[in-house]
Amino acid sequence: MKKSDIKNRDDVYLLVSSFYEKVRNEDTLGPFFNSIIKDWDAHLETLTTFWESSLFLKTKYYGNPLEVHVKVDQDNNQSITELHFGIWLNLWLQTIDELFEGDYAENAKRRARKMGTFLYMEIFKARME
Repeated sequence: MKKSDIKNRDDVYLLVSSFYEKVRNEDTLGPFFNSIIKDWDAHLETLTTFWESSLFLKTKYYGNPLEVHVKVDQDNNQSITELHFGIWLNLWLQTIDELFEGDYAENAKRRARKMGTFLYMEIFKARME
């Protein structure tokens, strides 16, 4: 059966919520997310807005993902490693492939790769400051 591309906020929400369902149940990532996020509905809406903004460039996202990830690393004794980002990225790619195909789906993969690399490097940079 042919899958469709990511077309709108509902599709982005499906992607984000399906992805975070996997993250919450994953042995390495789950403890980080489950201990920090208290309101999953609000978190999923925020991340849907983030990805909708990133993919469609029409919605405005007002958060600071870098600041949040640096704080999570600090709050967890600077224990975030490339393994965490690798698992995160693999789950993201897997979720996209299960649900969608097309230009926006491929763009979501590219953006996640770039974002993961950027966040990983910036977390380690913040450890040196």
